[in-house]
Amino acid sequence: MQKMRKLHILSGQCFSDFHPEITGISEFLPEDGSDYYIFPGFTDVHVHMREPGFSYKETIRTGTAAAARGGYTTVLAMPNLNPVPDSIEHLRAEQEIIDRDALITVIPYASITVGEKGQELVDFQALKDLCAGFSDDGKGVQSEEMMRAAFESAARLHKIIAAHCEVDSMLHGGYIHDGAYAKAHGHRGISSMSEWAEIERNVRLSRETGCAFHACHISTKESVEIIRKAKKEGLNVSCETGPHYLVMDENDLREDGWFKMNPPLRGTEDRIALIEGVKDGTIDCIATDHAPHGEEEKSKGLEKSAFGIVGLETAFPLLYTKLVKEGVITLEKLVELLTVSPRKRFGLKKNGDFTVWKLDEKFTVDPSEFLSMGKAQPFTGMELYGRCMLTVHDGRIVYRQS
Repeated sequence: MQKMRKLHILSGQCFSDFHPEITGISEFLPEDGSDYYIFPGFTDVHVHMREPGFSYKETIRTGTAAAARGGYTTVLAMPNLNPVPDSIEHLRAEQEIIDRDALITVIPYASITVGEKGQELVDFQALKDLCAGFSDDGKGVQSEEMMRAAFESAARLHKIIAAHCEVDSMLHGGYIHDGAYAKAHGHRGISSMSEWAEIERNVRLSRETGCAFHACHISTKESVEIIRKAKKEGLNVSCETGPHYLVMDENDLREDGWFKMNPPLRGTEDRIALIEGVKDGTIDCIATDHAPHGEEEKSKGLEKSAFGIVGLETAFPLLYTKLVKEGVITLEKLVELLTVSPRKRFGLKKNGDFTVWKLDEKFTVDPSEFLSMGKAQPFTGMELYGRCMLTVHDGRIVYRQS
């Protein structure tokens, strides 16, 4: 007797406008008695596509293929490229590659400063219609005067500033969290204050200018509390954190460059505070900060390896396994963090993109299976639940599990 598959579409107020076009889906999902869950296509507001300039790390083609395999149909591409998208000419050069090679929607950021050097502001007016917002990701803008001018320009144009927050003078050559692991193993640490002090400054600038401020990849308990207070005050402020900060901390560190990212894995108290921030709405969305590097760049240990890990292909299974299955948050909350909230914050239009998952399918993380050119991440060997079976973008299948 043939078993009937079961299709589940999340309901609820936040998904009331989601109407996937599922005609003909039976052609791609076998009648095997399995439960298939249909979600809106995920949106990641913090991804490094590496092209132009660093195609040995990742390309628009490989990065969007990895995104589609992870259920993502929209990503916002960070500007630390060569050339930096700091002018119409440079931004259009990036857009040409996107138009040619992207499998899903890729919306670039423009930089805040020319060359991301923190010395001269870009022409916000000229770039505003070509980008998702403005960011010098990878670098905090150190000058308060410069950042105030950026906030004022973005506020006039109703554009968002998505800022990497880091005070350079507080880094002291650190490369992992300044905590117990660093002390026990003789590593130089990155203080929590180097992050939250600049978030605190940017929140103040948002208050004074009215600019929409989005704090990238927050990692400390102090950052959570600063954002929480800003929201209670009614400021136009939002933030993201990454999957790795919610499920790992410094106790999981190994002497391996695959565990090195910026911000670093923090302490247990920070991880717990981030989870509370997710649960109470302080943290608006979860973004992967997908940051691929070449193999050699990530093989030099904690001190000398490049900062950054990949995450597009593991994000949903990791969060579903560690947060939803363990009862920390609901499935609906997770999907909201990956779809509804990021699109709302960045003013992205609604669409019918969707992704189909088998949530009960267990697998072991194996980077050799990744479609991303980057393989470095700290999840290798983890047993996770959730397999992406199908991703549909703009009515076209962009990923199908074979």
